[in-house]
Amino acid sequence: MFLLRAVAIVVIVSAVGTILWASSPVCAGELWIGAATTSITPDKPVALDGQFNTRISRGIDNPVTATAVAIESRDGDRVLDQAIMVSCDLVRTRAEVQQALRDLLHDRMPGFDPSKLFITATHTHTAPVTEEGKYDIPKDGVIQPTEYVELLKERLGEVIVEAWKRRQPGGVSWGLGHAVVGHNRRAVYADGTAVMYGKTNRADFRSLESGEDHTLELLFFWDKNKKPLAVAVNVVCPSQEVEGRHTVNADFWHDVREQLHASISPDLCVLGWPGAAGDQSPHLMLRKEAELRMQKLRGLSSTQEIARRISREVCDVMEITRQDIRTDVPFVHKVEQLTLPRRKVTEQEATSAQAEIDAIAKQNAPESAKMRRRLWHQKVIDRYRQGDKEPPFSMELHAVRIGDVAIVTNPFELFLDYGFQIKARSKALQTFVLQLTCSTDGYLPTQRAAEGGGYSAIVQSNPIGPEGGQILVDRSVELINSMW
Repeated sequence: MFLLRAVAIVVIVSAVGTILWASSPVCAGELWIGAATTSITPDKPVALDGQFNTRISRGIDNPVTATAVAIESRDGDRVLDQAIMVSCDLVRTRAEVQQALRDLLHDRMPGFDPSKLFITATHTHTAPVTEEGKYDIPKDGVIQPTEYVELLKERLGEVIVEAWKRRQPGGVSWGLGHAVVGHNRRAVYADGTAVMYGKTNRADFRSLESGEDHTLELLFFWDKNKKPLAVAVNVVCPSQEVEGRHTVNADFWHDVREQLHASISPDLCVLGWPGAAGDQSPHLMLRKEAELRMQKLRGLSSTQEIARRISREVCDVMEITRQDIRTDVPFVHKVEQLTLPRRKVTEQEATSAQAEIDAIAKQNAPESAKMRRRLWHQKVIDRYRQGDKEPPFSMELHAVRIGDVAIVTNPFELFLDYGFQIKARSKALQTFVLQLTCSTDGYLPTQRAAEGGGYSAIVQSNPIGPEGGQILVDRSVELINSMW
């Protein structure tokens, strides 16, 4: 019924001596790793997530998939630590789906600690909707969100269990590459305001709001014969190059997988991880005509061009790090609930939101084009009415150490500067920052962005403001550094 690709490896951790952290010792043992990939593509028309208007799929450009990597370290028969990391071609992850999978794994994998599972979305805007009531979706001939979620849970459960089963001896390596993928998408004008995807050829255009990060954090898994079996690719950009289509599409991650399968192995499992990229996008803000000319000369689509840059670096770094495959790395996984202060809604913001709702009601447009935008503004009014009674925001935070690599997660579309802070202060040689993980809870802007305003930095877009962003950064760095 669907494609299931599976590989398995084990990493032996040397027991020579005790490795010291700042807070506690790393226990030596065996690190067991397995990986598997499956399709999560619907077989009927479905509503597509990621835009304000309702879009019903008219076909499938390419499959949306999920990949799982399962890790367990052992000292003889004693389990030391565990992790199952899942990457999905979806616009968002939902805490309810992750919890349902944890309940399932509790029954099907009694030796696994379900709290050590986390799911990350690649943020393709052409994958199925997973939440009821978000869009005005026709009832006839279209898979409803609840129905799709059942399919999703079934296939995710199967691929996770398969990855857990497929563990064989092997090794790990890591490396740093560079590929131009993400661009800052917030244009700043002379009056200090910022606009997502604002025109840069205006006379009052002054700058892009922040920088860009073209690094690729890469983590490879190998078998005992040094054959690459899986790779985790952390790119500081969401996958939304073809976000407006009415077809199911995994965006540039599909082309990345196709090119890596052709260059390395058709069985290679690819974990696609978006970095801190709330203000980043693959859409071109500068030199658009020159870039498009080069794509045309190469005979590539925009997603193929992005994939060319990523896959070229993955192959290059893979060959370099083949010389440094480790079989004695420490592995630790920490999980905690972090409480963040919510961004408070002002009276002026609530009044403005009500004015927007009133204006939407007067528009001569179908309900499917108005519903989500109206709900978007209504949430601001509801938050204002709750005031101090609004419950604190609680998020799930994961921090993982694999050798010299740190992995840390958050549920937001986290602005780039926060990722820079975490990486700069981390004691790890390389730090993977994974956004849109465990759930998806809106953008988290910097103070500079909040002052500039515009979509992604206004209260409608932000359950958490810059104060909470700094708390997230500080705690993420503390957790990472406690493992060194």
